[in-house]
Order: sequence, then C-alpha cells, then structure tokens
Amino acid sequence: MADAEHNRETELKLAARPEDLPALRSAPALGAASRAATSALESVYYDTPDQRLARQLVSLRVRRKGKRFVQTLKGPPFAEGGLGRAEWECPVPGPALDLSLFTEPDARALLDSVGVDELQPMFTTAIQRTIRVLDGGGAVIEVAFDKGEIRTPAGAVLPLCEVELELKQGESKALFDLALDLAKTAPLRVESRTKAARGFALAAGGVDEPVKAAKIALSPEVTVEGALCRIVSNCLIHLTENEACSLKGEDPEGIHQMRVALRRLRSALALFRPYVPAEQYDWLVGEVKWLGGHLGPARDWDVFLTDLLAPVRQGLERTNVQEAPLFSGIDALEAAARARRDAAYQGAREAILSPRYTEFMLRLGAWLEDQGWRAQPVSEESARLLQPVITLADELLTKRRKRARKAGQGFAELSVEDRHQLRIALKKLRYAAEFFRSLYEDKAARRYIQRLAAFQDALGHLNDVATATRLLHDLHADGSRAGTGERRAAGLVIGWLARGVADLEAHLNEQWDGFHGAKLFWSRARAE
Repeated sequence: MADAEHNRETELKLAARPEDLPALRSAPALGAASRAATSALESVYYDTPDQRLARQLVSLRVRRKGKRFVQTLKGPPFAEGGLGRAEWECPVPGPALDLSLFTEPDARALLDSVGVDELQPMFTTAIQRTIRVLDGGGAVIEVAFDKGEIRTPAGAVLPLCEVELELKQGESKALFDLALDLAKTAPLRVESRTKAARGFALAAGGVDEPVKAAKIALSPEVTVEGALCRIVSNCLIHLTENEACSLKGEDPEGIHQMRVALRRLRSALALFRPYVPAEQYDWLVGEVKWLGGHLGPARDWDVFLTDLLAPVRQGLERTNVQEAPLFSGIDALEAAARARRDAAYQGAREAILSPRYTEFMLRLGAWLEDQGWRAQPVSEESARLLQPVITLADELLTKRRKRARKAGQGFAELSVEDRHQLRIALKKLRYAAEFFRSLYEDKAARRYIQRLAAFQDALGHLNDVATATRLLHDLHADGSRAGTGERRAAGLVIGWLARGVADLEAHLNEQWDGFHGAKLFWSRARAE
C-alpha cells in the first residue's frame, strides 16, 4: 500500500440554496468548463470522543466513491492566512483507517495526540457531487456542486448545499474572481466552515458557539506586508467564524464578536493606512462601516436588556420595593425593548445574508490573496512594505500610546464625550498591542493589555449609559405606543444608571493613574 500523498489544498466554499443549483451548474461563468460529471460520495469522519483533532482544526476521514476508498488527513489553515492547508491522502482497501500510511513527519505530528484505538466515527457526510472543471486565464479550477447531508450516529441531520471551488493550478485570486461571477447568477454566501467543522459541531449537539479572535503569530523577521496580511486575515476569520451563531440569534455574543471583529479590522486598516492605496482603503472602511451600522443596533439593545435594565430590576427587588405599577412599567419597557431588539436582529441577519456582504467577503479575500495593496507607485512608504515589521510596530505602539495619553489629559475634569474619545484611543492602542504582542516578551505584553482592557471596560460603562439614554429616547421612533407606566420606568432607569456612573468615578481615576504609569513592553518604549 502506497504512503499518503502530500498536497496543498486551496479551496473556497460557497453556501447556496438547493433550488439554485441547476442555474449555477450552467452559469455563464462556466461556459468554457468541461461537461458535468456526477457521483455519490460518502465520507466517515473520525476523532476521539473529546474531539482532540477537531480542537486543532485537523480532520481525518475515509471517503467512499463507488468501490474505491480514500483516506484523507487535513491540517489547520496555514498561519499566513488565505485559503491553503496541508492535505495527505491515499487509497485504502476498505472503510477502516490505516494511520501507518501517514509517514511524513508533518502528518505524524498532527496525529501525535491520538491513538488509533481512541478514534471512532463522529459523523458521516452523504453527498451528491457534480463536477465541472474550468481551465482558462492561467488557472485550473475544479467546481463541485454538493447537495446532501451530515448525519451523526445519534440521528442528528444537517442538510448541505454548496459550491466548492478548488484551485488545481494558478493563483488563488482566481477562486474569488470566479465566485464573484457565479454570484451574479444566484445568491451565494461564503461558507467559512469546512464540512468537518460543521459535522463536529453537529456531533457536539448542533450548537454554533461564538468565537473569540485567535492569537496572531508574528516573528521579528516578518515584513510589514506579511504582518498586514496576517492581521487582516485574522480579523476576517474572526468575523466569518461568528456568522452562524449570529444568524441563529440564540446567543448575543455572536453579534458582539462580529462587531469586535469589524472594529479590529477597521483598527488594523488604520494602522497600515499609509501603505494602502487611498481608493482601496476608502472602499474597505466604507464596507466595514456599512456592516457595523447594521450590527450595531442589535448589540446596543442586547446590552440595554442584559447589562443595564436587568440590574435595575434586580436592584429594586433587593430593596423590597412593593409598588406594583412600577414593576408593570418596567415590564412594559422590557417588552418594547425586546421588540426593538428583535427588529434589529432581523436587520443584522438581512445584512449578513445580503449580496453586498458576500461581495465584501469575496473582494476582501481577493485583495488579501492578490496582495492588492501592491497596486501603487513605488515610493518611500510603499517600499517599507518589504521591511521587517518590528520597527514599525514600535513606532505604531508609541504613537497610539501618545494619542491616548493626550486624550486623557486632565482626566478628572473630562466631559462624558471626551472620555468616550479616550476610550476609543485606548481601544486602538489595545488592538495594536494585541496585533503585535507576539513580537515581544509575552508576560509583559499580557499585563499591559489586561490593564488596558480593564480601563476600557470601566469607561465602556459610561458609553453604555449614554447609549441607553439615546435608546430610551428613540424607543418608539418606529411608531409604536408606550405601555402603561413605561415612561416613568424609563426615567427611573436613567436615574439609576446616572447614580452608578457617579459611584464609578473614584475607580475611573485609579484606572487612569494606573494606565499613565503602566510599564511598557515594546522596544522603543523601553529604550526611552
């Protein structure tokens, strides 16, 4: 039996509606593609009961196509971002695993944490696949139209319908260009999760959990261009990994993490703005603002209901207030806020499912794959793209810190709006520190970032209170009528929150002093 063949898999998945598959298979973009070939595929995915492989973004399967069986091991996405990942595959005589065929050190390393006796079937994918191959423009792309389902041994089922574009030859940007052309034929959505990831989620109970941003690994030798690519890719992955949770709307953290991802992306673009052509930068930031504008109201109402209104109700209950009309007014206020939140979530879902969002994801992906920022005249600034990032990181962190310190001068006397601007400056400094922290000593960086986060969160309460006041004033801007006692309850909430702000003042002053005197962790700061 031959050892496993090592390949680099580069693919892009697009979710589609089942009724659109016939039109997509004959789309004008595929006019020069080969004739369609259809086959049935059944794949069994293996892991340990505690999903040790899945937690490392590794998948192991045996696929049956007719009478043939192929065993495949796939590694996690490459650290530099993009669509690539390592893949090893080989024929096997039947459905049983044979891990001895994975002889390459990199493949063996992926399996070090598991023993063959621990592995068990986790789920099966049953797919009807139609393939066309497009050869032209310097690229060869296999276009697979998949319709089927994922099944677990416990009986859970998840329908699948997607278009999978796999690059066989050429540049990765060709995948995004083709996807944009296909999206003109029928609605498509970039599917960031592999079939394996969706299968493991189904096996774990079908819960799409919110995902926080992964750490970014940079070395001092990485160029400015390389850092730009890795950081923006990290933000993009953070965004897309929270789509499924946000679309379900069952966990408010999904929308929150998508908003955080957008803020991180906008902050990253601002850091590298001198090295990005103006028209590219303006388009990218414009799309980030557009999407943020649709996700923001959902998050604002979530915060109002869970972090602001709920504590007021609990506080009244603790003080043994027995005034029934007051609680009735709070009930009416909560009902009106929930109605606005539900409407905001529907707006967020419509934005995520819109053609504009898909185009944004595809064009941003193409920009990263094609290193679109290189499309500019050679200048002193653009030449810096090829220099090591460590010097730039020092400069940017120093600049961000100076802006935050300037924004906080005379902190005790700052207005609410001035403190909001300080919070924004701190957030930009924190994101920059998180982006570049792997370039420095980890313990010192972690301490500094934790201090920033604590101060930012404390100031965030002031912003939440200001937002709550705005939301309450606009609660019935949609034409709905206020419930009995609702206006009185709204006044009570604003007063309660204002008292909390006053109680927070001493703590905020301590946080400012702590930030001002915090020990810095980056090179230039230590030299100064």
